[in-house]
Amino acid sequence: MHTPTLIIGGGLSGLSLAYTLERAGQSYTLVEARERLGGRIKSLTVEGANFDLGPSWVWPGQHRVAQLADALDLHLFEQWSDGAQLFEQASGDVVQGQGFMSMAGSLRIAGGSSALTDALAACLEPQSIRLGCTVTAIDDSPAAQLSDGQAITADRIALCIPPRLAATLCFTPALPDNAQAALNAIPTWMGAHAKFVAVYPTPFWRKNGLSGDASSRRGPLAEIHDASPAGGSFGALFGFVGLPADMRAQAGDAVQTAALAQLENLFGPKAGTPIAATLMDWSQDPFTTTAADATPPPGHPPYTMPAPLRRIWEDKLIFAVTEMAPDNGGLIEGALAAAEAAARKIIG
Repeated sequence: MHTPTLIIGGGLSGLSLAYTLERAGQSYTLVEARERLGGRIKSLTVEGANFDLGPSWVWPGQHRVAQLADALDLHLFEQWSDGAQLFEQASGDVVQGQGFMSMAGSLRIAGGSSALTDALAACLEPQSIRLGCTVTAIDDSPAAQLSDGQAITADRIALCIPPRLAATLCFTPALPDNAQAALNAIPTWMGAHAKFVAVYPTPFWRKNGLSGDASSRRGPLAEIHDASPAGGSFGALFGFVGLPADMRAQAGDAVQTAALAQLENLFGPKAGTPIAATLMDWSQDPFTTTAADATPPPGHPPYTMPAPLRRIWEDKLIFAVTEMAPDNGGLIEGALAAAEAAARKIIG
């Protein structure tokens, strides 16, 4: 089959690019290796409520996500931060009023971040989307080879997957050495991390004067926040697991057991018996990370589009992913910025 624009990757960048092309009357085909859309945006769903397993926060002043949320009739609300923070010492003793992990001032999307990708997907023509399609090779005709032996030709290809995953594809002709090296050098944002989410009937800690924010020297959760929906219809806490990826893999289910024990130690007996809980380890997701992502970068990388990747095959191959965004790289806003930049190349 042939398509004017082939979008590889159905995460936020790919969906946003498809949405922009569709609104401009431009044809495209979007292929996604997973059996779902959303990429690193994923939710635990409990009785119709969504709880983020991937990115949660946006910030005031991020105009793209604000405008898109408005266009899609989505509501942004402020991250809950009222109340005392907790600090868990290495001994397990809990100290109130200490800690430094509050996300006060940040915003969240009502219905979870997946409400954004779900709303974008709902705007797209179903026949333009193909799930469960893994791309293995790309050539400069341009064309993409799928793992089932099929091929899709296009006028241009927009590659909307993490750079290190892109580096594993077979390119014909091979990318210049400096371009291949640039792809391999860009860490997948949050790719080394795991997120634990526990859901409760109510945010009971708020009645105890607690914000839900906690930090720990004991673990396994190093940083914890209130993840309750807008309006408090449920309560939820989430934490970033502080154990390295290799230790998490070896520990298996013990990580979740220890996380629940830790929440109980911090917030009391009710925290140990959630109505639902799950651990999402992004380092184990083959459509998100590579082995190189098991070790996180020391801080937030200065993401941008590397010069060797700015114009490949006379713009018949376009990179569009948050790690290559012109601003806000790694963030939800960055994913939209990357899609916006790609759309300018395609639409003009």
